[in-house]
Amino acid sequence: MNDRLLEDTEPPARWAQVTAVRGPVLELRCDEGLPGIHEALIVDPDGAAVVCEVQSHLDARRFRAIALQPTQGLSRLMRAQLTGAPLTVPVGPAILGRLLDVLGQPGDGGLALPADTPRRAIHQPAPPLAGQRPDVQLFATGIKVLDLLAPLAQGGKAAMFGGAGVGKTVLVTELIHAMVAGYDGVSVFAGVGERSREGHEMLHDMRNYGVLDRTVLVYGQMNEPPGARWRVPLAALTMAEHVRDEEGRNVLLLMDNVFRFVQAGAEVSGLLGRMPSRVGYQPTLATEIAALQERIASGPRASVTAIEAVYVPADDFTDPAVAALSAHMDSTVVLSRELAAQGIYPAIDPLRTTSVLLDPAIVGTAHAQTAAAVRELIEHYDEMRDVIALLGVEELGQEEQRLVGRARRLQRFLTQPFFVAAAFTGMAGRSVTVAETIAGCQAILAGDCDDWDERSLYMIGTLDEARAHEDERRRGTPAAAADAKEAA
Repeated sequence: MNDRLLEDTEPPARWAQVTAVRGPVLELRCDEGLPGIHEALIVDPDGAAVVCEVQSHLDARRFRAIALQPTQGLSRLMRAQLTGAPLTVPVGPAILGRLLDVLGQPGDGGLALPADTPRRAIHQPAPPLAGQRPDVQLFATGIKVLDLLAPLAQGGKAAMFGGAGVGKTVLVTELIHAMVAGYDGVSVFAGVGERSREGHEMLHDMRNYGVLDRTVLVYGQMNEPPGARWRVPLAALTMAEHVRDEEGRNVLLLMDNVFRFVQAGAEVSGLLGRMPSRVGYQPTLATEIAALQERIASGPRASVTAIEAVYVPADDFTDPAVAALSAHMDSTVVLSRELAAQGIYPAIDPLRTTSVLLDPAIVGTAHAQTAAAVRELIEHYDEMRDVIALLGVEELGQEEQRLVGRARRLQRFLTQPFFVAAAFTGMAGRSVTVAETIAGCQAILAGDCDDWDERSLYMIGTLDEARAHEDERRRGTPAAAADAKEAA
């Protein structure tokens, strides 16, 4: 089953012997010279064939390896075949439309991959800075608050930070729908520590959207050993790099959830007996994150663009893992539990959501100025909320009331029904261009909507749709007339 984990070379005749099995960690002895770090080996190749990866050397003959598969049935004195190469995964057109595990084996119940499918090692160097494209090409996602406050770029990295239950996965899934459907490229989805239900839902959604033939799904489930969950992002990134480097096509890499990659690394580090660092994280936290993130970049012909969901433990943004991930991101999207409780979806906090691309030289003067004005007005409203809660809006001055009203209307205009949530909300999804988003925000900032009902701006697409709702409300719909009659 694992007989194609190597490149097409002569099989090595080197062997090691298992001396201890401690859960997913194996200690082995090799009298023929130690294998290299990250070298793959197969324990009991004629039986269980458990794939492991070398992680540390104990002395001149003993070393430790982490298993990427369950180790039930393994015992001392078993033989392990040293492969002489890192773990490899299948790449190329044959994997499109498939759901694979960390070893590249199909998990969708379909046919096995062709025997001649090329493979590539999961450990690759980051592309040199001199080989990356200096120009910036923006992505338009169709999601108003993202395009306005946290624009994305090809070859860039965007992270969706949020606690449990604030909508990270829904937002990533909507981005798949919004970007892949109108995106000439390949998408690779890495499910790190996902539930089996989520994997089935994602496969089903991709098939329904009609984009499965341009998508690769790579999963490491929650019940798998930490070594498998730890290597899933590298496996998915390797598949994406092949498309970028060999086929010259743009790749959209989606990862959910990168925090589980960090957690898996911490588990591996503890199992290997390393001294923990701050908050119990592995001492190699920054290095492991950098090794993954720095490989996500533009090449001479195409680029890999990453959108990553990041769980924030206990909503603590000072957590070392969250801070280490933030340092590598071009766009940082922060999801707010408070906004979600108010029914503001997507629950993106406009004050903490940032992007290095929000520069007049990149997005244009009108876009940058509008984004700054929106953020400034919402910040002013946020500062006034305690006063409003104590005294009420009526106690504010006329100008303050006007500004608070505009801020509330902006918040509601930046909400949007999602295509992927239509079955739950009963509202059809909306996609809005960047120009329409900017025009709508400018109209609200200028006071054109001061006399509109806030409900007209809630969960709509463009400002024209809100205007139609407002006209309907003023004319009085049949339902409104019936309610008025009943009240009378």
